[in-house]
Amino acid sequence: MAIEGNTLDLDQVTALLEGKRVIGRKEKIQEALNAIATYDLMAKFDPFSQESLLEAHQTMMDQLIPDPGKWRTRNVGILKGSKVGHIAPKADLVPHLMDDLFRFLRTNGYNALIRSCVFHYELEFIHPFQDGNGRIGRFWQTLLLYHYHPAFEFIPIESLIHEHQQEYYAALEASDRSGDSTAFVHFSLGIILQSLEDFVSSFSPKPLSATERLSRAKEHFVHREFSRKLYLELYKAISTATASRDLKQAVEAGILSRSGEKSLTLYRFR
Repeated sequence: MAIEGNTLDLDQVTALLEGKRVIGRKEKIQEALNAIATYDLMAKFDPFSQESLLEAHQTMMDQLIPDPGKWRTRNVGILKGSKVGHIAPKADLVPHLMDDLFRFLRTNGYNALIRSCVFHYELEFIHPFQDGNGRIGRFWQTLLLYHYHPAFEFIPIESLIHEHQQEYYAALEASDRSGDSTAFVHFSLGIILQSLEDFVSSFSPKPLSATERLSRAKEHFVHREFSRKLYLELYKAISTATASRDLKQAVEAGILSRSGEKSLTLYRFR
């Protein structure tokens, strides 16, 4: 979970999760508390319900804006520096546009991954709330992905977007210019793929170094001779060439003694 513009560091957010007192700007602490509360309610929200979206926005923006959980009633433009980068549709069109967007979610036959990306972009384009649109858009995409597969509850899509903020805004702008969501969908699918790869790699054991392999082999073959074949049986993921290199280097370093030749070669730890 990452909150755009929030200055609290990881330790401070962790402390808030643990219910500890944190020193910081009141607004930033409230932002973090609200985000934590919103993500805690993830399983409760229906990703295909406008009422759930409004409820999630109310939780996320509670005490931060005057009208959390309500569609905006004013026309807005989004600044990029000193220039207006995007003029959102008129306020009186928002309810109708959001009806259409949720109808798309419920009835469109696209893959759920693509629908989540399109929804995210279209929500940012419509800009249905006076504030907090980016936060709720990223959260809702995570919610849609979570309902697609529960593993996404533990995959930090929003944090990865936070790390690629410039590309995120560039993709939004590119889609605005082209008049469709294609550029943003490509960006967003890339973020999802990277998040999945990072998630899977976090559970994959790191490969052992030659030193670590030999250290473990010493415990296994203590006081007895062994062949390269037995060494390979101990480390089935390495190649024959890697096993030979491990053993050769260990002999040269005086860690192993060697006897015999070729296929009859035996090793013993000194």
